[in-house]
Amino acid sequence: MGIAVGIDIGGTKVAFGFVDEKGGVLAKGSLKTDLSVSPGEMITRIADAVKQLAEQNGLSFSDMKGIGVGAPGPLDTQNGKLTCPPNLKSWWDFPVVEALKSQLPLPIKMENDATAAALAEKWLGAAQDSDHFIFITISTGIGAGIYLHGKLLTGSTGNAGDAGHMIVDPAGGVCTCGQAGCWEWIASGTAITRQATELLGRDVTSKEAFQLAAQGDSQMSELVDRVFTYIGMGCVSLINILDPDKIVIGGGVSQVGEPLFAAVQSYVSKYALNPSGRQTAIVPAQLQQDAGLIGAAALIQQSY
Repeated sequence: MGIAVGIDIGGTKVAFGFVDEKGGVLAKGSLKTDLSVSPGEMITRIADAVKQLAEQNGLSFSDMKGIGVGAPGPLDTQNGKLTCPPNLKSWWDFPVVEALKSQLPLPIKMENDATAAALAEKWLGAAQDSDHFIFITISTGIGAGIYLHGKLLTGSTGNAGDAGHMIVDPAGGVCTCGQAGCWEWIASGTAITRQATELLGRDVTSKEAFQLAAQGDSQMSELVDRVFTYIGMGCVSLINILDPDKIVIGGGVSQVGEPLFAAVQSYVSKYALNPSGRQTAIVPAQLQQDAGLIGAAALIQQSY
């Protein structure tokens, strides 16, 4: 039947399911990422949940091609480990692929989650017509998947595309990585929440910040405009370095919609160095729901 198992490991939840060769999600489930237990125990829970979901849906592992795993970086895809992801500190240097294979004996491929999502957008989403694009996710942090010359660029260890730690504005404060002015420190959903909370003196979500800006709140309007400019700056840097014909933006912040895409497109049209770069299409991701799951499965279903 050519079914792939997709497992998307995140800091707060793990999504998993079965995806056919056309990208159809046959069944899916999720688990809370329980950081109070060892990663080995969490992998056992994931494997048990995958087995249970297969049984409930009459699926046999003999019909399955393999398991794709999308995981946060930094990671080591050659050795199947998460090296030091900030939101999963108890998982540092944990051999994810080896642990999974001991319980689910299928071929396993693991890549950075943004890289996997890029492959999914090429397969089924907004980049089907492009052989040179960059997928950017803007949510808790900022990450990128790079697809050029008809294939994914993953780098020597699987960490190509960690664009959230490009320096955009050193005056923007010190990032959790220790550098000043990282892109995700000043332009991610987390960054918007932090800055809005500081400005208004109360807890403010990024969603509320966008709503207040749309309603005319001057402080939030100024913050949102600044963030859109920062996102444009990051996109211009990626365009100047990698020369894509399209940038696909997903993640929670992209849900603000047209104001973001219009602002970033405008910035790119003014400041990308090459005239062709100024025409780079800035478009929303199409696979918002189940993007992580489908991206993980795409590692098995699509060649890259």
